[in-house]
Amino acid sequence: MLKSTYKSSKRLGEMLLIFRKHEILSKPMTPEKFRLILEDLGPTFIKLGQMLSLRPHLLPQEYSRELAKLQTSAIPLDFSIIQEILSAEYGRPLNSIFAYIDAEPLGSASMAQVHRAELISGERLVLKIQRPGIYEIMAKDIALLSRVLQLLHVFRPNEVIDFNALLREMWTITQQEMDFLLEAEHLKEFKLHNANVPYIDCPKVYTPLTTPKILAMEYIDGIKITDKETLYREAYDLNTLALKLGENYLKQILEDGYFHADPHPGNIRVKDRVIYFLDFGMVGRLSKHECTDLKDLIWALAKKDVEAFQMALLDLGNPPSDLNEVKLQEDLSLIINKYASVNLANLSLGAFGQDILKLAMEHRLQLSPSLSTFTRGAVTIESVLRDLAPDLSIQDLLQAYINTSSPIKGEPKEDLSFLKQESIALLYKSLELPEQLSEFLKMTVRGKTKVNLDLTGSQEPLNKFDRMINKLIIGIILSALLLGSSIICTTNMTPKLLDIPLLGVLGFLAALVLSIRLLISVMKD
Repeated sequence: MLKSTYKSSKRLGEMLLIFRKHEILSKPMTPEKFRLILEDLGPTFIKLGQMLSLRPHLLPQEYSRELAKLQTSAIPLDFSIIQEILSAEYGRPLNSIFAYIDAEPLGSASMAQVHRAELISGERLVLKIQRPGIYEIMAKDIALLSRVLQLLHVFRPNEVIDFNALLREMWTITQQEMDFLLEAEHLKEFKLHNANVPYIDCPKVYTPLTTPKILAMEYIDGIKITDKETLYREAYDLNTLALKLGENYLKQILEDGYFHADPHPGNIRVKDRVIYFLDFGMVGRLSKHECTDLKDLIWALAKKDVEAFQMALLDLGNPPSDLNEVKLQEDLSLIINKYASVNLANLSLGAFGQDILKLAMEHRLQLSPSLSTFTRGAVTIESVLRDLAPDLSIQDLLQAYINTSSPIKGEPKEDLSFLKQESIALLYKSLELPEQLSEFLKMTVRGKTKVNLDLTGSQEPLNKFDRMINKLIIGIILSALLLGSSIICTTNMTPKLLDIPLLGVLGFLAALVLSIRLLISVMKD
């Protein structure tokens, strides 16, 4: 079996050479330069950049737009390496399984490569083969990034982005994408959820030939969803196609609670009047509770009901103890007025989801990671629908759902049980009222009544002053580091790295980390 010789020290050296190549210390950072650095650093950093591009509230818009250009394409592996991987995984001669395997890959990404093949029985399929050593490489990169973030955490106030959470989310998603047995289960579950939808499907999995590193599935030689010329020629109605695709994606999110998390055009094909979703390395899951709350958000938006919207949002997240509800209501009113006044034909669900995530971050509402996955999927599918049928109104999708659904939708037995539990709880609280009122009157007569008064917003000036002092301290430390490191680099101090004193290099790296932290903090404010 192929083995990796990846070493942390070697990888750190590679990173330093890339930083030096892009003159990270001597020239200012630009969006394009940032993207090129991530591309040179490899698959881990490309994946991180892609996730950041889907969170425009974390970075300036020009950076988000540039990071959206990141590609996962890679130089194809030699076919002999592919054959070696297949032989090692199956443990028997390939000619006893396949009539042929196409040496030319269908696609080559940073984590896997896809080849067409045909079984001896004549069935056509595709083989998705994981690149050797990719898991170890990315695991080491994640470990190195975690150490850097631990150092950054010492200087970071609570308001700054939690990059550790972002890194953990990225690693969780990446691990899912690299476990092909899990992806096979995703395909089977999607088929089960859409068994009664005649126009939606996904490839069939060949379970005996699927391993953690190889996914064998049905070959779908359909029409790309972006190939409008061929779709026209085959007599497809693009509006109908877009309507069915959009309706089904709403069903995946709001009814199934299980949706394709990366529905970009390359992952959607049309064959024999059926829309096929491909590549289930990343899926999103929502609990029944989250599905209900998302329905309530849509319902409240349609009715311009700020209070109902706030209740649904707070139900989705975990609010802090010092939540400023007055400010939250004001911000929610702005969002609702912004989108409720827009014709649904021009409504952007992706932008709406991103505004909600930004609002939650500003008010420190801890939302489920699956909601950011939902936003990513909504942004992607929305671009596909608008390209396929520019005149299609989202009103055709949302209004039909609102007209046929209620804010709370579930099985009759579940709703009855919920109502029964709430009624019993209300009865117990009512029985406690006389006792609580009596206790309150006794304490008042004795002069022991206490009032806890919380002046909302009283901490804001102090918090701003603390942030200002923190930035000033970081600026002083940064200046000292740059000055000291520059002096050290003019000496012959050993040990050295690339003919530069190691202590000076470490000082510049520390200064770089501090300057990035300070820049992010200033831009955020």
